[in-house]
Amino acid sequence: MTDHPRHVPMLDILRYAQGASRVDVVLDGFVNYHFVTTPPASSVAPKLMLEAGINPAAMVGGPDGQRRPVISLRSSPWKAGHASNPWHDEFDLDHGHVRYYGDHKPTTVGLPGATVGNRALLDAWALHAATDPRRRRQAPPLLLYRSVTVRRNGRNLVKGHIEFCGVAVIERLEHVVQRDPETGRSFPNLVLDLAVIDLADTGDALDLRWIDDRRDPSLDCVQADRHAPDAWSRWVRDGRSAIPRVRRRVVSSRVRSAEDQLPPAGSVAEDLLDRLYRYFDGRKHAFEMLAARVSAQILGGSGGRYHAGWLTRPGGDGGVDFVGRLDVGTPANNTPLVVLGQAKCIRPSSSISPDQVARVVARLRRGWLGVFVTTGIFSRQAQIEVIDDQYPLVLVDGRTLAEQVLRMVAADHDGDLGALLDSVLTDYDLAVTYRRPDEILLA
Repeated sequence: MTDHPRHVPMLDILRYAQGASRVDVVLDGFVNYHFVTTPPASSVAPKLMLEAGINPAAMVGGPDGQRRPVISLRSSPWKAGHASNPWHDEFDLDHGHVRYYGDHKPTTVGLPGATVGNRALLDAWALHAATDPRRRRQAPPLLLYRSVTVRRNGRNLVKGHIEFCGVAVIERLEHVVQRDPETGRSFPNLVLDLAVIDLADTGDALDLRWIDDRRDPSLDCVQADRHAPDAWSRWVRDGRSAIPRVRRRVVSSRVRSAEDQLPPAGSVAEDLLDRLYRYFDGRKHAFEMLAARVSAQILGGSGGRYHAGWLTRPGGDGGVDFVGRLDVGTPANNTPLVVLGQAKCIRPSSSISPDQVARVVARLRRGWLGVFVTTGIFSRQAQIEVIDDQYPLVLVDGRTLAEQVLRMVAADHDGDLGALLDSVLTDYDLAVTYRRPDEILLA
C-alpha cells in the first residue's frame, strides 16, 4: 500500500472475504478489500462485491441523470477450463492490455446480453465508444482484479485473495462463439479488449475517493471525476484517439530521461550543442548534412560498413532527409540495408513527438533501417513506442549528437568546429539530389 490507506497500488494483493468487516484495515496480514472500497462517510453504502466475474455497481441518480459508478471485473485463473469458466482471460499489464470474456455460459438461455454481467458490459460499451465527451463522462470505469494463490500457515490458498490490476476502458467489444471443453457444446459470448490506463500521476495507484464520488448521488458527473486519474480525464476529453497516449506501459530501462539526453550543464558538449543549434537555426536544411555524417559515424562504428548516399531535396521529403547504406557481414558475405534518415534542428530543450517519429517509420520497408538525429530530445512516449513496437529506428538525441561532433572535430579538423561547419555547408549543395531510396543498393 501507499502512504494513503485508500490508494491501492497496481498489483497489490488484497484480502477478499464476503462477510468481512469494513472497519478493519488489515485482514489476515493483507489489506482488507472491503475497507478500501467503502466510503468513510457512508458505512451503510452497499458493498462492492466480487462474487461474480462481472460485478456492476448499482445505478446512481445524480443531478445530471443516472450513471453506473463502476464495474468490477474479477478473473479467476484457477477456474479457467472448468464448466463454470471455460475460457482464459489474458492479462498483459506491462503493455496495458487485457482480453476479458463475458459471463455467458453453455447453459445460459438467450443471446449474450441475457446475463446481468454481459448486459452491464453492453451498456458500458455504448458509453465507452461514444463520440460525445459528455456521454463518455457517464461511462463506468472498469476496475480489474485477478484471483491469486497465497501461502499462509503452510497451506496454499486459492480463494479469498485478489490482485488489483488497474482501471480500464473498453477498447473493443466482439460477439464470439466459444466451445465448452467438457461438453463440446458451442455457445455465444462477448469478448472485450480492455485498455488499462496509466496511473502514474498517483504513483501507479488508484485513489478510491474517485469511486466514492461516483457513488455519491449529490455529485454530478463532472464533480464526481475530481479525483479521477489524469489518464481517465484525457480519455473522457479526447476519446478513442487518446488510448495510445493513456495506456499503461511499464517503461523499459532503455527509455532515457530528458536530463540523460542533454549534455551535462556547464560542459564543453553543452556549449557545442548550443552553438550547433544557433548555427543551423537559420539554415536547417544544411543540418541534414551534419546529421548524415553523424549517422555514418555511429552506424559505421557498429561493425558494419556504411556508405554515404545523398540528401533529399528540401520540401516534400515525406519524412526522409538523407539516404545511406549499411553493409552487414564480411565483404564476401553481407547484406545491404537501406538507411533512411531524418534530421530536426530544434531548441535543445524541445522534444520530438511520437507523430514525428511515426513519419520516418512509415517510410521504412522490410529490411530497412531508420535514423532520427536532433539537437533536442525525444519525448518519453516517442521512445516507448519505438521500443515496444520494435521499430528499426536509431534515435540520436542532443547529447549523443554533441559527443559525436566533438569526436569528428578532434579527429578530422584539429579541434576547429568552424572548419567542420564550413565543410558541411560546402558539401551540402553537392549532396542534394532526387533519387529513390532503393537506388542506394546499386551504388
